[in-house]
Amino acid sequence: MMNKSNNPTPDGFPCTMEEFTELVRSSLGESPDVIYREMTLGNKRVVMIYIDGMGDPHEMLEAIHQDMPLYLERQEQSAEELLLLLKERTITLGKIGEVKTHAELEAKILSGNTLVYIDGLDTALYVGTEALKQRGVEEATSQSVVRGPREGFTESLRENTALVRRRIQSRKLQLEERKIGDNTNTQIAIMYMQGLCDIEVLNQLRERLDQIRLDSVLESNYIEEMIQDRSYSPFPTVYNSERPDVIASALLEGRIAIFVEGTPFVLVVPALFAQFFQSSEDYYQRGDFSSLVRLLRYLCFGIALLTPSFYIAITTFHQEMLPTNLLISLIGQREGVPFPAFVEALIMEITFEILREAGIRLPKSIGQSVSIVGTLVIGQAAVEAGLVSAAMVIVVSITAISNFALPSFNLGISTRVLRFVLMGIGASFGLYGMIIALIILGLHLCSLESMGVPYMTSFAPFRWRSQKDAMLRLSQRTKKKYLNMLDAHKNGGRSRI
Repeated sequence: MMNKSNNPTPDGFPCTMEEFTELVRSSLGESPDVIYREMTLGNKRVVMIYIDGMGDPHEMLEAIHQDMPLYLERQEQSAEELLLLLKERTITLGKIGEVKTHAELEAKILSGNTLVYIDGLDTALYVGTEALKQRGVEEATSQSVVRGPREGFTESLRENTALVRRRIQSRKLQLEERKIGDNTNTQIAIMYMQGLCDIEVLNQLRERLDQIRLDSVLESNYIEEMIQDRSYSPFPTVYNSERPDVIASALLEGRIAIFVEGTPFVLVVPALFAQFFQSSEDYYQRGDFSSLVRLLRYLCFGIALLTPSFYIAITTFHQEMLPTNLLISLIGQREGVPFPAFVEALIMEITFEILREAGIRLPKSIGQSVSIVGTLVIGQAAVEAGLVSAAMVIVVSITAISNFALPSFNLGISTRVLRFVLMGIGASFGLYGMIIALIILGLHLCSLESMGVPYMTSFAPFRWRSQKDAMLRLSQRTKKKYLNMLDAHKNGGRSRI
């Protein structure tokens, strides 16, 4: 271990404490939060380096001061013997190892470890003393349920993986880690069930993660955009959740979870269209009730996507399709409205989107009140002012409420985007254009893939075996031990690990 030269070796550090300290200073700069603590153990000088707030070597220092004098009184220790003594007998914390390169030095100290360097060696010790305070386990806010677990993920990757392992206590549960981001070195972990996971999907995910070249990764969406199959589709092909029970269920179905340090939202691939209509609460209620609610979600998706455009198309081009009494009522309401139905709907939809965003950005104590009261007041004032008809207010209100009924926020965003496109088509081409647009939309859905798995699996092609948990949620007695929605795809020749 000894190096008689004072210059850094290709695989080591300078052999004096001053040169080692200067090397760290040149790498990390003169930052006041980088602490250099020098001490003497026996006849050797030692320096400990850590970042204040990220590392806490208090317990390690106590162990050294209590135990080291007993060993050092017996005989003089060489630098190598002192290093071995610290590593194997004195420092009993969880993670400990040797650092021999400049890159390892930076990575270890920037992740919250404490470096221990003994004068005269070309290597150093790192000790796991991470002390960064994290938000505790709290209730998930984006996917609330009436019945079921209340735990939600935090910003700590290790705590998130532990929450899943507590639910799946199986040796088949495997975890792989890597770091992505040239500046952030963000830790990424993929978790899967050995024997249930598709090896082709897993290998494809590994390849896509290894090909990512980003300066920084601050949230899981950075990874989602880089691994999705198609960048310009309005539909999400990567699922995300902040509920451990949802991720555990996805793993048991053969999917792969992607954890990202610093965010409570965990990604799941492959993601199927039917998955975005499922809620964890479906499995905590009776099957018949859950099936009814799930069918209601599909209906709400259709209402949120098509209602304004169909209203515009019918009132603009196909008035003969309406009953006479209803047609007379609508004509009476629109008598003083100066805008066509499309402009009328556009005004109301944009106004509602503004109120929705304002309600999200405002403090929680007043955000919900402002969004609800603002909608009611503006809608009523617009009708009284003759800018829009009362029927249009009803259409936009039902559309917005139906959008909120969707359990996936990502799918709700896609619905909002497509709604404006379909409104323009309905105003330009009527029901004929709407039907053509729906055919194109269906073809687009059937062309999508998520990690090579068809997006509409269980619907196109239609398979009875996959209907136990697609539009309906049948009783647990009718399902096998682990219901795998990807079975139909895997039976086509794909293998598991």
